[in-house]
Amino acid sequence: MTQAPGSNPVTQFLPIILIMVVFYFFMIYPQMKKTKAQKKFRETLDKGTKVVTIGGIHGKITDVGETYFIIESEGTKLRIDKTSVSMEASQAMNAPAKEVKK
Repeated sequence: MTQAPGSNPVTQFLPIILIMVVFYFFMIYPQMKKTKAQKKFRETLDKGTKVVTIGGIHGKITDVGETYFIIESEGTKLRIDKTSVSMEASQAMNAPAKEVKK
């Protein structure tokens, strides 16, 4: 394929480059930001914090290891991986209750 005289090859690839930039800012960057927030949340968890696992188990942290938590729920102790704690559900459970206006 021959190029027309005066045609710039950069202008031919500009739409592809723009699609890649838009894809990065709307898909990849938000996911990286969310992953970083989840990691920071898991690092701040300590003994006595109430958590919810991804599987839906509610419990209170009784021991913290390097890669795991020991949680207690209704007298049963479970050893769970740190990555199995749901950030959104745990934050919602620990958030103060909102007053309902009448």
